[in-house]
Amino acid sequence: MRPVTLRYWAGARAAAGVSEETLVAGPLVGDVLDGAVEAHPALREVVAVCSVLVDGRSVGRDVEVPEGTVVEVLPPFAGG
Repeated sequence: MRPVTLRYWAGARAAAGVSEETLVAGPLVGDVLDGAVEAHPALREVVAVCSVLVDGRSVGRDVEVPEGTVVEVLPPFAGG
């Protein structure tokens, strides 16, 4: 378990009710996302369609998250 900073954008921020928080989670992105959903159940549907960045790089759920990492949760954006 390690502390990880999560930053929520757009609909993810609305679902979480915060723009940023620190969670203590397991070693993988999936563990971090599962912890976020546990803390904020409204995130479940949003996380299912989000892109996830770790230190600015797009990653999948199976990527290891080093301690102190910033994980950004970005839902799909509409616009044009």
